[in-house]
This record gives sequence, structure tokens and C-alpha cells, in this order.
Amino acid sequence: MKSLWLAVLFAASAPPALAHHSFAAEYDASKPVKITGVITRMEWTNPHAWIYLDARSPDGAITHWGFSANPPGVLMRRGLRREDMKPGTVIQVEGFRAKDGSANGYGRKVTFGDGRSFYISGDTSK
Repeated sequence: MKSLWLAVLFAASAPPALAHHSFAAEYDASKPVKITGVITRMEWTNPHAWIYLDARSPDGAITHWGFSANPPGVLMRRGLRREDMKPGTVIQVEGFRAKDGSANGYGRKVTFGDGRSFYISGDTSK
């Protein structure tokens, strides 16, 4: 019985897991991106919200980008509302490119045409 209580005490004192996957496993910190485009879709879901936008290159080609963000609850606490992310809205997303070279990324900050900006992932002090 004593060993059962020790096991319960040990399990209860273990630190919680802070993330379910690693940034470094999916994204390349040495490849920052700053993409301006038109929102096509916003997935306001857990465990990560996703922002999808179409960005036009200087030669006219359109690239369909997807950026991972914090969960909706965190975005709302930072002042970003679901209504802000309507399709057709022009935004700039700063973040880091996916390691596989696809047009996916870790969104760090979003800036709207009117100058409002929000950190959408990670620590807001950087």
C-alpha cells in the first residue's frame, strides 16, 4: 500500500508537458518569412488555429500559404478576434518556413493594413 501512495505522489508531482510537438521538428528557425497576402480561410480550431492566404509573387504567380498559430483562446486573449480574419482581408504574416520547403509555416506575427499587429504564436516579448 505504501508503494501505491508513493507512485501516486510521484505522478502528481511530475511537471506537465508544455507542448505536444517541437518547433524544431517542423520549422526552420534559420528561414524567416514575411508574406503579404489575402486571407482565403481561417481555421479557428484547437490545438492550433491555421491561417491560409494567397500571396502573389512579382511575376504574378500565386502561392497558397498556411500558417500555424496559437489556439483560439490565446489569440482572443491577445486581442485578435475571429471576425478580424475574414476571407478577402489583406494581412502580412511573419514567421518561419516549414523544413520540408512547402508553403507552410509557423506564424509569429500578423499585421493588418490599418497597422494593427498581433503575436499569433510563441512569446510576445520578442
